Amino acid sequence: MSSIFCEVSKYLMIILFALYTLECFFVFRKKNTKERREAIFRRQNIWMLLLHLDGYLVLFDQTDNPTILLFYGVQVIFFLIVISTYKLLYENAAQLLVNNMCMLMAIGFLILTRLSFTKAAKQFTIAVGAMIFALGVPFMIKKIRFIRKMTWLYAVVGLLALLIVAILGATSYGAKISYTVAGISLQPSEFVKIIFVFFVAGMFHQSNSFRQVVITTVVAAAHVIVLVASKDLGGALIFFVVYITMLYVATGNPFYFIGGLLSGSVAAVIAYRLFSHVRVRVVAWQDPISVIDNEGYQICQSLFAIGTGGWFGLGLNQGSPGKIPVVEQDFVFSAIAEELGGVFAICLIMVCMSCFLMFLNIAMQLKDSFYKLVALGLGITYGFQVFLTVGGVIKFIPSTGVTLPLVSYGGSSLLSTIIIFAIIQGFYILREGEGGQNGRKLTKNPQTVKKRKATGFDTKIEDLR
Repeated sequence: MSSIFCEVSKYLMIILFALYTLECFFVFRKKNTKERREAIFRRQNIWMLLLHLDGYLVLFDQTDNPTILLFYGVQVIFFLIVISTYKLLYENAAQLLVNNMCMLMAIGFLILTRLSFTKAAKQFTIAVGAMIFALGVPFMIKKIRFIRKMTWLYAVVGLLALLIVAILGATSYGAKISYTVAGISLQPSEFVKIIFVFFVAGMFHQSNSFRQVVITTVVAAAHVIVLVASKDLGGALIFFVVYITMLYVATGNPFYFIGGLLSGSVAAVIAYRLFSHVRVRVVAWQDPISVIDNEGYQICQSLFAIGTGGWFGLGLNQGSPGKIPVVEQDFVFSAIAEELGGVFAICLIMVCMSCFLMFLNIAMQLKDSFYKLVALGLGITYGFQVFLTVGGVIKFIPSTGVTLPLVSYGGSSLLSTIIIFAIIQGFYILREGEGGQNGRKLTKNPQTVKKRKATGFDTKIEDLR
């Protein structure tokens, strides 16, 4: 009877998540009225809560552990408080982002509970603390106007934090990415990437002259070099891609973008020559089966898990995700694909994509160049990190050791991502009062505007509420 319940439940979870995912894109239709959008968001909440309930009932059925039901109940209260508090405090909040954030965290808590209840409980505790802080971020963005004036403070604080890790950080899997304070492990690069975006936006808000570009590039390169010295190449790659994207958008000069790509390619070759663990990851990516006993073991186990799960998965607690090293962090997507199925995993990617599209949409609608660049930079940070994580576990690209935002285990990653979503919410809420600001506007290219209209990205922000 238990096996039948598990089998039926996995299909129900797939159906519920597919319905939720479709609603993520239905809300973008121009013909939607406010009432229709509100109905969509209510249905999304229902699908999320039913999926969450289904998953934890399966885990309880498989483990017969009543603590799991208690943990489930606390999470439900948490999600309801988050959704209702955003509505209460911020009438114009982007409900799609709130729903997606809660859905991704729900999936993360569910799969982590299956993998390690202790880690899931720790992740949930961090999420509660992070959300208490993040709920005040949109208000601070609205009230604090001098954030654009602290440009060099962002750079100094970011570089110092990265240097401390490079010098004093603990080595994990060949890279120095964290250090411990009072028994708490912190990964500063997760937070530095946020203030790095603020630094770049502040510099280009002041000017996009050649001199300003050179100065900004030198400081940005310093961030990347420190990360490379720490052997945190995944973080270095995120910083690099975010910078050249923001540089191109701020200046509109394609030669900067092309030059950045060429310099990045040269740097990748140099990193391959200098660092042995980079060569190990490239070898594992090229032909993991030939080195399955050593370098290719992790990626092979990931591919086996995804292949074994097929389209519809084996069911919660029916697979063997524990065979994948560091499965709770870097390879949580493989565990999801194995037990919940390829269809579920694809829906997960689509939900992440809808968040990314929302970030870009908000960035394009903002008039102030500083806010526009910050929203763009944070959107690229989020989207590229999802790409690196998923691409690494399916062998599309070499593994970079970054987490899947809001889903993977990792307190620093969870906290920084919740803050990113809160900052974007703040910009979304600010949109109506932006016309009275004296910020410098980015020059609009008529061809770019025409393309945006053709792709539907010239939609008013109100249509996405």
